[in-house]
Amino acid sequence: MKQRIDIQKLEPKAYEVLYAMEKYLSTINLTVQLRELIKIRVSQINKCAYCIEMHTKDARKAGETEQRIYALSAWEESPLFTPEERAVLALTDEITNISEHGVKDSTFENVQTYFTDNQVAQIIIAVNQMNFWNRIAISTKMFHPVN
Repeated sequence: MKQRIDIQKLEPKAYEVLYAMEKYLSTINLTVQLRELIKIRVSQINKCAYCIEMHTKDARKAGETEQRIYALSAWEESPLFTPEERAVLALTDEITNISEHGVKDSTFENVQTYFTDNQVAQIIIAVNQMNFWNRIAISTKMFHPVN
C-alpha cells in the first residue's frame, strides 16, 4: 500500500491546529484510558487501521488490558466496561455514525448522569477530533509499517 499524499507535509499549519487540539485534549477531565477507548472505538467504526494500531498501543501503555481492548468492538455485549464507559461508548458510536440516526436523547441523557456538562462537551470534542484524524488517515491511505 502506498500513501496517496502527506497532508502534514503539504499543510503543516493545519497540523499545528490539530496538534494544539491534541494538547488541549490531554488536559481534559477524562482519564487517559477513557480517552484511548474513545479513540480506538471511533477507529474501529471507521475501519482506520492506522489509528487502531496507534491507539491500542497507547492504551496498553496507559494500563488498558488486552482483554478490554479485544472486547471493545462488542462493548454492548461485554461485562468488562463500567456503566460510565458504556454511556461514553454509546455516545461515541452515535456521534461517529451520526448520519444514521443522530444522537438519541436517551443516549445523551444517560451520559449526563455520569458526567458534568463540561465533561460531556469534552467527550464530544474528543470523539469528533478522532473522527477527523480517521478521515485524514483513511482518505490518504496512511499505514503503519509491518513490524
